[in-house]
Amino acid sequence: MRIKRTTPRSGIARRTRLIAVSTGLVAAAAIAIPNASASDVTPFSANQLKSAGDSVLKADVPGTAWAVDSKTNRLVVTVDSTVSEAEIAKIKAQAGSNADALTIKHTPGRFQKLIQGGDAIYASSWRCSLGFNVQNSSGVQYFLTAGHCTDGAGTWYSNSGRTSVIGSTTGSSFPNNDYGIVRYSGSVARPGTANGVDITRAATPSVGTSVIRDGSTTGTHTGRVTALNATVNYGTDGIVYGMIQTNVCAEPGDSGGSLYGSNGTAYGLTSGGSGNCSSGGTTFFQPVTEALAAYGVSVY
Repeated sequence: MRIKRTTPRSGIARRTRLIAVSTGLVAAAAIAIPNASASDVTPFSANQLKSAGDSVLKADVPGTAWAVDSKTNRLVVTVDSTVSEAEIAKIKAQAGSNADALTIKHTPGRFQKLIQGGDAIYASSWRCSLGFNVQNSSGVQYFLTAGHCTDGAGTWYSNSGRTSVIGSTTGSSFPNNDYGIVRYSGSVARPGTANGVDITRAATPSVGTSVIRDGSTTGTHTGRVTALNATVNYGTDGIVYGMIQTNVCAEPGDSGGSLYGSNGTAYGLTSGGSGNCSSGGTTFFQPVTEALAAYGVSVY
């Protein structure tokens, strides 16, 4: 699921390479198959679970995401409403002898990118959200956002009229990853905060961690981390790896926005998902630590 980028107020910007970025999120209340009791858990090995994950990847069914659940010792495959029973059967067939290691979890809606973030930022024809302000060892300041936002974007603006330049894209990684970096050039304020919370460090959360998400479309919402190292198949938009999976809601325009803790720890950048902030949903985030390391920058 990727959260798509949208035009300021008039609708969703459509781009040839990022079709999913321009579609709206649909409600996504997860409907899970009941977990097996502890006595029913088959001790699948790490190699078997990895092999099962490789099989899901090889099946290449858009609208799927998967991650290992250490509590049930299963590979949980979350499928959106576009995935048919025949495609689920295809996934199980591809897994072969490891099919019993799969738990299929249904979620309404469609996985897609959500373009927008904490504060609104505008490219030539779409809107995203700012994730975190960062700087390098020399004190040069940048901001991080989603890679599907920076992909194809040059100049960024702070207003919908696109008259106030704030910077230019200097790095972008999507698909596989979903992060990008923009170097500031304007005189706009660059506080090291997210919705007033002072961001002082970055880390990877644990499953169950309480998190906060900010986005320019829906503002601030809270939830919990439900899985780590999730792989998400966005179909024609590509596949991303190593995502943080949560039950926090998000909507179009929230892409790139910040995921963090109340203690000021930066966790991730909004990538995509399914659902809305009326009925909830499933949202995925690019771990921010990977982006910081890739660009040699830090939060401040």
